[in-house]
Amino acid sequence: MDDELNARVLNCTCGNFPWDEWKTRALAAGMPAELATLGRAVMREAYQHAWDEDLQRLCGWEDEGNGMLVSALEAPEQAATDWQQLLDTDGGRGHWDHQTGQWVSYY
Repeated sequence: MDDELNARVLNCTCGNFPWDEWKTRALAAGMPAELATLGRAVMREAYQHAWDEDLQRLCGWEDEGNGMLVSALEAPEQAATDWQQLLDTDGGRGHWDHQTGQWVSYY
C-alpha cells in the first residue's frame, strides 16, 4: 500500500473513510443496501488486513471502487458471493472451522 493512500485513510474522520464514501456512491447508484454494506466491508478489510496488492486492487483501491460498483450493479448475486468469500477467508488466507472453533490458515 502506498504512503499517499495510508495518509489519506489515516486523516479521515469516522464515517468519511474511502469505504464509507464508496457505500454512499453505491447506494446513490441504486445498489441494494445489503450489497452496498457488504462491498463497504470488503473494501475496508482489504485495507485494514493488508490483503495482497492484487486483492486490494480488486477491492477498489486502485480506482476508488469504480470496478466494484460496475460489476456489482451488473451481477449483484455474483458480487455478493465473491465478496462474502473474501470476507469469510480473510482474503484467501484461511477459514473459521465452526466445529473446532479455530481459525485454519491456508499458509
